Amino acid sequence: MTNETPVYQKVLEEILRSLVNHPDNIVVTRRVDEMGVLLSIKLHPQDMALVIGRNGENINAIKKIVKAIGKRHFARVNIKVEEPTTLEKQTSLLKSEEIIKKLKEEA
Repeated sequence: MTNETPVYQKVLEEILRSLVNHPDNIVVTRRVDEMGVLLSIKLHPQDMALVIGRNGENINAIKKIVKAIGKRHFARVNIKVEEPTTLEKQTSLLKSEEIIKKLKEEA
């Protein structure tokens, strides 16, 4: 058995990279069990809103696309967006405040 990344995972990663501001922080893990394939997405805390979208429209559209590709490859695919931890949120907020402070000093 080869350890090659499936097409539906590659498509998901490419869609996410095109949506977010921090593409280097995207981590997609794949877990296969009797229920099918679970793709877990871990993002930079500031990118969560971009991926989820208003009323979940973006993530629902992404799920439909990836599930359709999964069906074509005989895989039942589900997607889970992992919520950032409190520490990750605080770290992200501190970095944002530092950037705002620097921009104000330059102005």
